[in-house]
Amino acid sequence: MSKISLSEQEWREKLSPEQYSICRQQGTEAAFSGRYWNHKEKGIYLCAACDLPLFSSTTKYDSGSGWPSFDRPMKHSSVKETRDTSHGMERVEVLCNNCNSHLGHVFTDGPATTTGLRYCINSGALQFDPENKES
Repeated sequence: MSKISLSEQEWREKLSPEQYSICRQQGTEAAFSGRYWNHKEKGIYLCAACDLPLFSSTTKYDSGSGWPSFDRPMKHSSVKETRDTSHGMERVEVLCNNCNSHLGHVFTDGPATTTGLRYCINSGALQFDPENKES
């Protein structure tokens, strides 16, 4: 995997203002407002910043949180996790391992019947590929 490194100006030109806020400034969208929170189509979800395949629709579930939730990434090497102590909380931030874009957070309150994890991901950090049905 070839890592992507752009200047902040190049990221601003490549991404929409919302995508830039989420991916490059660790922002978030309001719950139940993102285009993929209730999305049910089959395919894969890519990083909005670099097109790296991140999550399959087969691992997406309704967590009730208002954000797209997955129980695992397609490949564990596609994401990296880091400690996040912002906003007076301790969480685990999820980043794209290819371009270092903020995606969301991972929590341990996911489905006990699968991984027990909830990758709570911003819609603005994703783009959907309905043609690629592989998972």
